[in-house]
Amino acid sequence: MTDLTDRIAVVTGGAQGLGRATVERMLTAGARVSIWDRDGDLGRKTAIAFGDRVEFRQVDQTDLSAVEATAAEMSNTFGPADILVANAGIAGANAKVMDYDPEEFRRVIDINLNGVFYLNRTLVRGMVARGYGRIVNVASIAGKEGNPNACAYSASKAGVIALTKSLGKETADTDISVNCVTPAAARTRIFDQMSQEHIDYMLAKIPRGRFLEVGEAANMIAWLSSAENSFTTGAVFDLSGGRATY
Repeated sequence: MTDLTDRIAVVTGGAQGLGRATVERMLTAGARVSIWDRDGDLGRKTAIAFGDRVEFRQVDQTDLSAVEATAAEMSNTFGPADILVANAGIAGANAKVMDYDPEEFRRVIDINLNGVFYLNRTLVRGMVARGYGRIVNVASIAGKEGNPNACAYSASKAGVIALTKSLGKETADTDISVNCVTPAAARTRIFDQMSQEHIDYMLAKIPRGRFLEVGEAANMIAWLSSAENSFTTGAVFDLSGGRATY
């Protein structure tokens, strides 16, 4: 049984999908959770549904000053973060590189990569000061393999993998573990941003023959967020149903 008793976790994008499943799993393991999401209505409803060990903070992770202010305010009122699960992201448009809108590319990178950098940069400071922390960045199988017609998403998630490896090495001499997971697609609202052709492509590449269940991802994330994960850092944990095994 994964034990997160009395740990305080930040889960971005925790109002729905994989993030919500992670919040639920962490509560089961004993943690208190702060959901950070830019969807205020859904975030508040989710926090209320989970009860008094969950709070919600509305924040745009592409705004560094907002991330820093939210972290400081949370530390003063809810407690400092022992755990960060950087999950929030978008799929972006589907198009070939030669046709990809540069503004859309910048938007995807800003949310999926710059935002994760801002979160890691801000919250790891407190972890270093307190001598303990666990960070799990949610990347994607696309970051390993590069999906056609998804250059911005693939590039952003490849960047998350490299960011994870860098920070993991920088904090390896402390009791801080920084790892990432590389999920295959799961049936969440992110599918609403994709073409059916792209969804079919992703499913065809999964040897398991099905999409990832969000609870399966949450189980792995919970263990990576625990004190039991005391040696592994800067690593990439596969959640691709056999599509990639490296």
